Amino acid sequence: MNRHLLLLTLCQGLFLVNNVTFIAINGLVGFQLAPFGWMATLPVMGYVVGGAIAAPLVARSQKRFGRRGSFQIGLLVALLSALLCAWAVYTRQFWLLVGATVVAGYYNANGQLYRFAAAEVVAPAWREKAVSLVLAGGLLGAVVGPYLASWTRNLLPMPFAGAYLTLAVVAVIAMVVMAFVQFPPPPVRHASEGTGRPLSQIMRQPEFVVATVAAALGYGVMNLLMAATPLAMQVCGFDFGDTAHVLQWHVIGMFAPGFFTGHLIRRFGVLSIMGVGVALNVACVAVALSGVELRQFEIALFLLGVGWNFLFTGSTTLSLKAYRPEEKDRAQAAINFCVFSFMALTSFASGALVTTQGWAWLNLGSLPALLLTGSALFWLSIRQRQQQQTGRI
Repeated sequence: MNRHLLLLTLCQGLFLVNNVTFIAINGLVGFQLAPFGWMATLPVMGYVVGGAIAAPLVARSQKRFGRRGSFQIGLLVALLSALLCAWAVYTRQFWLLVGATVVAGYYNANGQLYRFAAAEVVAPAWREKAVSLVLAGGLLGAVVGPYLASWTRNLLPMPFAGAYLTLAVVAVIAMVVMAFVQFPPPPVRHASEGTGRPLSQIMRQPEFVVATVAAALGYGVMNLLMAATPLAMQVCGFDFGDTAHVLQWHVIGMFAPGFFTGHLIRRFGVLSIMGVGVALNVACVAVALSGVELRQFEIALFLLGVGWNFLFTGSTTLSLKAYRPEEKDRAQAAINFCVFSFMALTSFASGALVTTQGWAWLNLGSLPALLLTGSALFWLSIRQRQQQQTGRI
């Protein structure tokens, strides 16, 4: 525990204020402005597509400007894109809103690296707990994000335009906080040492494959159900205050376990905790299929959040074993690119499915991804057990 880790945790919280507010309002604003209802979640999709496009750019920025310089560039993009979103909503330009969320995706790709940076500001023995604690900073987003969206909804004549302006202020606050975070200098490499293994070789490692699959599919399933929740609840007759309340419990589920997930991983093993994450996601689907009352939305989204935390914290911890320090930029960029690509698919699918097929079929559609994730974890656990037995012989 140190001052820089705490400041980075605060930056993660401010990052999630942005994310949660975007999730809460982008689909609803898109539904108001889109030419067709099935296009409602395109602004949500734009955010993650922008992240996928920006992942390689962010990797180069991290390498050239270092952690803090690159993070500050991402926050500047967050400021400008929030202003552009506000203008798009105020002038009722749907495609400008989609474009602005694509630009905002650069900040999304940058913020996804906070968890990796956390492992660099603590001693190696504390890496799991540092990753977990920084993710726990998202509780700030759980508390502030839904209330921010609800409180600023009618701040300006055009609904939700004020929310985007408020996010610009949040970006400025985050820039100030980030200015006081110091990261360790990158290790000095001599020309003879090279830059590490090729990305293709890194990606063939079983730990890397399973970590990437779990991160991408776990985040994708969470995004599929979360992005559709505001639209589903609106169809079921709930007001925006109820939606904000459900999303708040969801984000609490996502980040409150961060205070102890690292301890659980150290005690029970990373694959066991990730397996529990898959089971919690399946439980979420079961609750969601049982009905559409407010309590069922609350419980389902809370379980979804906790399941995501176990999967995502575990996949981040598992991936740290698959690359060397000099390989981190391209390895982390590859993981984030896969995460954003699958999120882009689920962002579009969430709006199309919930508006054409309904909430039940949307939940059933998440089960194949959960089955694939569980199978990957089982395969790696069997492989590791065989390697341990071979080592004893």
